[in-house]
Amino acid sequence: MISVICVYNNKAVLCNCLLKGLDRQSVDYELILLDNTGNNYRSAAEALNNGGRDAKGDYLMFAHQDVQLFSKDWLENVESRLRLLPNLGIAGVAGNREMIRGLVSNLKHGEPPRIAGNIEIDRPEKVQTLDECLILIPRAVFFLQKFDEETCDDWHLYAVDYCLSIKKQGYDVYVIPDYVYHLSLGNLSKGYYRGLKKVIAKHKDAYPIIYVSVGVWNTAYPVSVLRLIKLKYKMISRYLRFKGSVKRAAKYAMGRGSW
Repeated sequence: MISVICVYNNKAVLCNCLLKGLDRQSVDYELILLDNTGNNYRSAAEALNNGGRDAKGDYLMFAHQDVQLFSKDWLENVESRLRLLPNLGIAGVAGNREMIRGLVSNLKHGEPPRIAGNIEIDRPEKVQTLDECLILIPRAVFFLQKFDEETCDDWHLYAVDYCLSIKKQGYDVYVIPDYVYHLSLGNLSKGYYRGLKKVIAKHKDAYPIIYVSVGVWNTAYPVSVLRLIKLKYKMISRYLRFKGSVKRAAKYAMGRGSW
């Protein structure tokens, strides 16, 4: 059985997304909801550790409130898949891996829904880190290694930190090819960069580069420099997209191109 654990701050989103997908599942599951509408928890790590300690399932699934499972047999299929994965430390639906840049995922997100990653898969793939939107941890592993509430004292990067920590202990990290929908596109807030600074300080001796769902971070540089590099890259990308749009518009106007 899978225990589904979710900390939420919007009951309507929770009901329309996560609970809507869970209600039609073909197998039994345990549901642990953590109400944060009154800001009862100071961090995701604190909330999810509290929920995880009470879980009875063989696998603990930590999911965002705005995630929806695609099929009625999603939990059944995923549990069967997880049992076959060797040396499983943690699995998720989106992640990034060393040397090959790009988000490994069959996840769809946003409105209207679109594929989030640029590397779709048809079987589980090993990665370095996972996105936080949905992760699964064997119960036995979770009780050996919980989320780090000191390093991850906000609402970001708790899965990234967990992946890096569990790999140090010899476990593997997987992205599974099972489709889910995530309403949010995510964002890089000030809290994200504060958390990134702590994660890099904790893991830089073991990982020269940290690959995450939103990019690649070289641990030899201060976060302030990495943030500027990210901003510059984003501006260049926008310029190139704009330049390409202008060229297409000119060709279209002259009858030599199409949209």
